[in-house]
Amino acid sequence: MLDARARRLIDPPLNRLGHALAARGATANGVTLAGLGLGLLAALTIALGSPGWALLPLLASRLADGLDGAVARATRKTDFGGYLDIWADFLFYGAVPFAFAVMDPANALPAAFLLLTFYVNGTSFLGLAAMAAKRDISTEAQGQKSLYYSAGLLEGTETIVFFVLLCLLPQHFAPLAWAFGVLCLFTATARVLNARHLLPD
Repeated sequence: MLDARARRLIDPPLNRLGHALAARGATANGVTLAGLGLGLLAALTIALGSPGWALLPLLASRLADGLDGAVARATRKTDFGGYLDIWADFLFYGAVPFAFAVMDPANALPAAFLLLTFYVNGTSFLGLAAMAAKRDISTEAQGQKSLYYSAGLLEGTETIVFFVLLCLLPQHFAPLAWAFGVLCLFTATARVLNARHLLPD
């Protein structure tokens, strides 16, 4: 819901930084993998019982997630780079709830529910992207993306804010996870309804 507005604010400085990194030899795929490494470090820090300390690598990983596209735009965008970016995002998104379950087994059930809703929501997103590509349907409403990006109630910006809240309020993981999971299901349902409109028989 907030991604389009957030992109208008963050894209200009990200593009400048992306050009600077590209001029120094950085590659988009390298930035993607660095961001993934930082995200997994954040998950490991959570699993070891220090969610507050996980904020630094978590936010750095999301900065890298924005920078990889900026570096690609400054050099050359590739289909594999877009694929790698999505794969890394979903691995990161799954690692954080799993880490909270490892940190405290009492979090296991809400974490499992959250992962289920991430799976359902992710499928609604990627399935629509695949069908849109098949029909040559495109959009740049959320900025330049490697695939069809269907907007929703919960997008990347909301998920990052949610993860930050989890790190700041780990004692409230369960209610936050249940609430966010329900909103994920609303988002997935809205995407399915949108797909029915976008992909008529």
